[in-house]
Amino acid sequence: MPAGSGRHGLPQGRHLCWLLCAFTLKLCQAEAPVQEEKLSASTSNLPCWLVEEFVVTTECSPCSNFQAKTTPECGPTGYVEKITCSSSKRIEFKSCRSALMEQHLFWKFEGAVVFVALIFACLVIIRQRQLDRKALEKVRKQIESI
Repeated sequence: MPAGSGRHGLPQGRHLCWLLCAFTLKLCQAEAPVQEEKLSASTSNLPCWLVEEFVVTTECSPCSNFQAKTTPECGPTGYVEKITCSSSKRIEFKSCRSALMEQHLFWKFEGAVVFVALIFACLVIIRQRQLDRKALEKVRKQIESI
């Protein structure tokens, strides 16, 4: 039997991979019913805008200091809009993303991309110079040996 192979001719790494896959599958199957039970129990606690139509009463605006401390919807984005659900007539707050915030995030991302591109461009230039020097040195040595 070759070194590094298991009983059935598979390398040891493959046995470990199949073992981990089987374990993960069993773990997911064991957790799935629990998650379904939690989901069915928590549907009554869902905000009304997830289960019915709604009308935006107040457009997306930044949260005040008071709202940031008292309204959990302000947490994810720092912006909130006031909505009224059609069927239940409940008034709730919904987290939202403002156009200004999206614009800032876009330009931050663009800046990061340009920065990374400049770093890699510099690395390419440095590597090209090293390769050019090596090629010139090789040619010089070949000419000297003639």
